[in-house]
Amino acid sequence: IDKDALDVQVKERKIQEAAEKAEHERFAHDMKKNDKLMCLLEERQKNEIKEMNRALTEFQKNYQRPETRREFDLNDPQALKKDRPARVSDDDPLCTISGMQKFMGEDLNYDQRMKFQKEQLREWSLQQQKDWKNALADQKLADDLYDKFRIELDRKIMEEQRKEEESRRAVCTAIKNFNRIQAAELDHKNELEKAQKIKDDMDEITCLLRGDFLSENPDQAIGPWGKHNVLVNRWKGMNQEQLMAIREFQKEQVQEKQRVREQERRRDAEWDRQRLQAARAQLLWERHQQRQNQVQRRDLDVVNAELSQEQKAK
Repeated sequence: IDKDALDVQVKERKIQEAAEKAEHERFAHDMKKNDKLMCLLEERQKNEIKEMNRALTEFQKNYQRPETRREFDLNDPQALKKDRPARVSDDDPLCTISGMQKFMGEDLNYDQRMKFQKEQLREWSLQQQKDWKNALADQKLADDLYDKFRIELDRKIMEEQRKEEESRRAVCTAIKNFNRIQAAELDHKNELEKAQKIKDDMDEITCLLRGDFLSENPDQAIGPWGKHNVLVNRWKGMNQEQLMAIREFQKEQVQEKQRVREQERRRDAEWDRQRLQAARAQLLWERHQQRQNQVQRRDLDVVNAELSQEQKAK
């Protein structure tokens, strides 16, 4: 029984300690929260005081300046400096006859005026010398820049001319090669045509030699009333087989001529295409050269205009 009571007391003690610990933590949390709130309030109060002081200083600076006070003219430290002198110049209207500050014939500003005139003449002379030296330096610089520009322009023009010569030389070489190839093809074509003509002539001679006209085929003399009815007043004709053979041979010749014509047409078309390509390449090259020349002229005009504007401005 004593052990159970002791356990109950221990449990109650632990519960009480836990409650006290929770109470202390809550109290510490509230203290931290209050401290943060106090810091924020103090910071806000400092900012408000600073803002009020700044506003007060600004108000005093703008609306309560010393020179705005009624008695400022009595205590102004710069009063003597601001006051009008007794005499400003020889033409001062305050210099009356009774004041005896200026007499007829006096020139009180002679030394100062002469000194000012000499100083002014010296300044003018120095300024003229400086302007003359600057003008000479600018002219020399402009001449040097113009010489450099002309040298660079001449170099570019020489380079463009050299490139143009190389391009023209390359185009001439290509045209020569193309013409040589065309000449070789034309010679080959002429040789083929000559050989074909010789073959056609030989075929024609062979056909005439083996034909019924020169061989005098006896079937030509056959009349309409019988095979043995010979018509001596007529030319000896040929039979159907011979005519068919001649027609077949003529058809073959026609086909051969058509094939040769087709080959010639294709060869001529290929030559025309090559000539058109060469002409197109030449035209494109000439247009490219014209565009380059126009760009160069435009750049030269722009540079000349800029130089003219600079010289006019100087």
